[in-house]
Amino acid sequence: FQLTYEDSACGNRALFSLVDMVALQRRRPDLLLGPVCEYAAAPVARLAAHWDVPMLSAGALAAGFGAKGGEYSHLTRVAPAYAKMGEMLLALFRHHQWNRATLLYSDSNPERSCYFAMEGVHVVFQEEAFHMAVHSFDETSRHLDIDDVVRALQTGERVVIMCASGDTIRNIMLAAHRQGMTNGDYAFFNIELFNSSSYGNGSWRRGDKHDLEAKKAYSYLQTVTLLRTVKPEFEKFSLEVKSSVQKQGLHEDDYVNMFVEGFHDAILLYALALQEVLKVGFSKKDGEKIVQQTRNRTYEGIAGQVSIDANGDRYGDFSVIGMTDPEAGTQEVIGDYYGKQGRFEIRSNVKYPWNHSRLRLDESRVSEHTNNAPCKSCGLGESAVTGIVVGALLGAGLLMAFYFFRKKYKITIERRTRQEDCNMGKHRQLREDSIRSHFSAA
Repeated sequence: FQLTYEDSACGNRALFSLVDMVALQRRRPDLLLGPVCEYAAAPVARLAAHWDVPMLSAGALAAGFGAKGGEYSHLTRVAPAYAKMGEMLLALFRHHQWNRATLLYSDSNPERSCYFAMEGVHVVFQEEAFHMAVHSFDETSRHLDIDDVVRALQTGERVVIMCASGDTIRNIMLAAHRQGMTNGDYAFFNIELFNSSSYGNGSWRRGDKHDLEAKKAYSYLQTVTLLRTVKPEFEKFSLEVKSSVQKQGLHEDDYVNMFVEGFHDAILLYALALQEVLKVGFSKKDGEKIVQQTRNRTYEGIAGQVSIDANGDRYGDFSVIGMTDPEAGTQEVIGDYYGKQGRFEIRSNVKYPWNHSRLRLDESRVSEHTNNAPCKSCGLGESAVTGIVVGALLGAGLLMAFYFFRKKYKITIERRTRQEDCNMGKHRQLREDSIRSHFSAA
């Protein structure tokens, strides 16, 4: 292989670099590996389909990339997409007989990883007609009030699925504990993305004065993460990657996360597909034929079996980590989900901290926080009603006078506001449209 590396910077640089390279070398690449970030991957995937070049990525996990019939036809994803994680959570909800959830996520980085993760869950739950409350916040904002975030949760559903950095999740759980939400009436789930330390490891321990309180709060939190392997070959691979990273002078916390593992397996998949295509008389330039051979197959990856479905998306295997010893604060895997089989396996002797009957409340849950029932003893007398009517008429007259007074100014203000809103929204809308996001509730 002759390799060319380009940093997408999670933006349009990937597309521009690719076009410049082809113009300079006067030939197209045989394979595109990456990009990972959604906004960088979208235009590159469209170009790959136009050029008939296979594109394999350990990223591009948003739900919009699942539509392979058109512009993303040449994309194969060798890491589990967010919708696959949604399928895992659906199996978990079915196990517990739940059908309502609150989705809480941080939407604070340019890649919007948590946004797209929750979109995957939302798409799957929406297909099952689950009732969902959706809340987002910016964890980098200096005006963020975690107590306000937790109070918003109290107006939603009792099963809460969260996505944010490890420190923010800890702060949310501490606030929830202080507000009395860790008494069995709520179940909390945290999505740990990419097997990455940026999103924590589900641990409550920080070595600070809040550790004891956090340990109690975390007994009501379970973490959803990718199923981790103990395969000897993977351990050797991890050491080699760690050594290589250190030689490059990089100091990263995550030596082998989902992306590193995924791209290793992507090369294996391409080699297998290319070999099969060449055997039947095609060439490495027959991109569509190669793409077909990457799909609906199972092969041995660096961490275990890799199964790609007929749509070119990897089945996801996930684990649920929970606290098994509240006194010691020990957290262990309590359940595993195997995507290809659609099977959820709960470990033996698992004790759940929540009250199952409380979590299955439906319509009564709505009235608990929005009690708008009329009060029979709160009626108004006839004179009071008359006074209110007269006051309302006088108020209406004043409002009409004020309306006509400022009418000519209002038109100018509205025109200016519409123009400003249009300009501010253009960049964000272009980014949303670049992936065809379906997360309309966010």
